[in-house]
Amino acid sequence: MSAQQEVTEGRTAPVVNLTFVGSRAETEEAMSRLSVESQAGLRQFSLERMTGYGVDYADAVELRARVIEGQDWHSAATELAGVCLRRAEGTAGAAGKPTQVTYLRRASALLRMSQMMMLSDTAERRVIFARAAELYARAAEASGDRERVTIHTDSGPLVGWLVPAGDTAVGSAIVIGGVEGWAMDFDSIGEALAARGVDALLLDGPGQGETRLAHAHYLTTEWRDAYGRAVDFLDGRSPGRPIGFIGNSMGGSVAMAVAAQDTRIRACVDNGGIHAPWLVPPTMGTFFSKMVAACGTGDPDRAVDVWKTVTPLADGPNTGYPLLVVQGGADPMISTDLAQILLQGAPTADKRMVIFSDGNHCVYNHKHDRDALIADWMTARLRGLPIPDITN
Repeated sequence: MSAQQEVTEGRTAPVVNLTFVGSRAETEEAMSRLSVESQAGLRQFSLERMTGYGVDYADAVELRARVIEGQDWHSAATELAGVCLRRAEGTAGAAGKPTQVTYLRRASALLRMSQMMMLSDTAERRVIFARAAELYARAAEASGDRERVTIHTDSGPLVGWLVPAGDTAVGSAIVIGGVEGWAMDFDSIGEALAARGVDALLLDGPGQGETRLAHAHYLTTEWRDAYGRAVDFLDGRSPGRPIGFIGNSMGGSVAMAVAAQDTRIRACVDNGGIHAPWLVPPTMGTFFSKMVAACGTGDPDRAVDVWKTVTPLADGPNTGYPLLVVQGGADPMISTDLAQILLQGAPTADKRMVIFSDGNHCVYNHKHDRDALIADWMTARLRGLPIPDITN
């Protein structure tokens, strides 16, 4: 009897053993043996944050276990992506299409996670992200539930993924990420919107994702014009249909800054933004470095000057837009006090904040509840319906 077989009632039956490293205790002793990068990866990208970015739970557990065992972050994530890709290719065909789509998306998410610790836009990073986008596009083609779109601006193309609600759509919404965590990473919000009748444009804005890594379109002082073109795209696709804007992390600050200036924005959600992005200090290390990199420069002062143009509390012609602020009560990056400053200073009286008491940054640890809250609220505001009651 071979290692892959067992005897049952006198007959040889095949047994397939799927082997995993399995969960490992992330003790101080275990962490102390790792490289600085591995420690930073495990610290910055918690299990909840990884799954929040689309990494399957089992893949996230396995990735962390491999890193604890000494494998570097990039190769561990890349190898797991390869496993998912082989499974996707092994299930091609009509009967296995749902499985193929799932594994293609898992492989894409792992490749995106593999480059998270890279701070500069190297050729290697561009290749990795392009491959992740290619796999995501293959899944989209097989599922038929979203499509890649390119929006031309004076500063270069914007790349996004349109998740349509179908013939019954009642509105449209832009969804963006922040300094890290971009369009594909927040597709669960887009799916929640589409399920409720709102077309969702998952957008890589200036300095984000494919827009940056494939087209060198960075965050500059011209960033407002680029987002205006994205609103033009949705408005031109469905003239007169109400439009919303949802921003996650620092993208929440961007969303509010756009909403106050563009009268076509009928509702806005800030999930984890800050009232003054330029006040993030260099002592925040990696995060500050990523803010600088988003601007396509190595000069911190120049980058700060760009971020000073992101003004979520500024008045504008659309002052009074409906605003929902979503906040994690245990957010280690944006405190509830800072969220209150944002809420109180927002140039609208039509605003509310929902705090998840144990929520982490962007409330990744309540992903489904968060997505339902945001999508229900946005749909109601775009349709002019009463705000859903979430107190029960």
